[in-house]
Amino acid sequence: MDAELLARVRKKVEDGHELEGDELEVLERAAREAPGPALKVAYAQALLNADAAERALVQLIAVRRDFPRDGQALLALARALIALERWKPAEKALDELLRVNPEDPEAYKALALLAMRRGEMEKARQFVRRVLEIDPLDGEAQLLDSELKAGAEPETRDDFVQALVAQLSVQSTPHLLQSKELLVRLGQGGVARLDLDSLYAEHRRSTRPLKVTVEALAKDLAERALGLPEGRDALLTQVLPVLRDDRFLERAVGSARREGPAGLWVFYVIEDPELVRYVPEQALETHGVTLADLDVAAWKRLGQLPTPVRNIALESGQLRLSASPTGLYALAAADGHDAARLLTAPQQELIREAVEDAGLRVYLGLRELVLFCKDDGPKEQLEGLQPTREGISGAYRFESDRLVAVEEWKE
Repeated sequence: MDAELLARVRKKVEDGHELEGDELEVLERAAREAPGPALKVAYAQALLNADAAERALVQLIAVRRDFPRDGQALLALARALIALERWKPAEKALDELLRVNPEDPEAYKALALLAMRRGEMEKARQFVRRVLEIDPLDGEAQLLDSELKAGAEPETRDDFVQALVAQLSVQSTPHLLQSKELLVRLGQGGVARLDLDSLYAEHRRSTRPLKVTVEALAKDLAERALGLPEGRDALLTQVLPVLRDDRFLERAVGSARREGPAGLWVFYVIEDPELVRYVPEQALETHGVTLADLDVAAWKRLGQLPTPVRNIALESGQLRLSASPTGLYALAAADGHDAARLLTAPQQELIREAVEDAGLRVYLGLRELVLFCKDDGPKEQLEGLQPTREGISGAYRFESDRLVAVEEWKE
């Protein structure tokens, strides 16, 4: 069997994507032939991604029988039972998982969700607090914590999308719903392409109920359908840069951009805590600005927003804030601009204060963080990380105030 193909298929499953028919067959065959549980669990996860929870459950019951202490199998079994709304058996599977691994954050997060479904909010808070004690940077736990503080039940992505589209229809905002994107016609012509996963993630990170989020977002989109910030000055005072790789070019057709360092691209967004909104190329003409004007204003604004350099520890695959130096550092404003911050003078000054003048190995593969270390730092920890769907893959160096792409980090 093609090991590279199998690795690609497993990565696709881990990222939560549904497999094509031939890909599922490849994984099923590999799972059938494998003596251990890992591929069998991966196949079951693929079935869950395809909304085939009953089939996944049959597979996972067999795996638990043969490998009763495998943590990933128990977690997948619990997820299959949750998908089928079989709450008590799911809780039992999670309790078994915690007996095997008392520090498993995934088990506590799943138990928190179960408690929320039953209205046991204080119990859910205890589970979430336990996760954040284990890993303060756990994004899912932070979202659950926000929901609990808001006193709201967790909504699914489908709930969010359906509510948003319904509100846009009521107010007659011109839009088109695609599988991963929401398209909204702009007042000056052109189309804004909004990533639905990002919109939903921003809602989950907020402390607002679904109705409040949707009404505010729909109102904002209605105003944007009438146009961007009016006038040249308004646009130039609200623009910020973001770095993206080549894959993003197809998703942002018609957006203003220029080639950036290290084979990356600079795109421009309107400063907004709720939504990522890219500046369309047509806005340059309608607002009387050049691309150079937009670029200068965006970098000037970002230079006013540096973020502290944080010490980070990587333990058992989990990133954690560290009170003492570890040799691994992060920019973690988590607003989508951390990669671009590397290129601003105020941020570079903060980096020099933290790590002195040195060439740095930089990892851009995580959506919420930029990680880096010195040449004599723990580069093997960076090499072992896998990029997220919205991250930038590859190896980079930061030297002499420049970001450079490299084939690999060399000694």
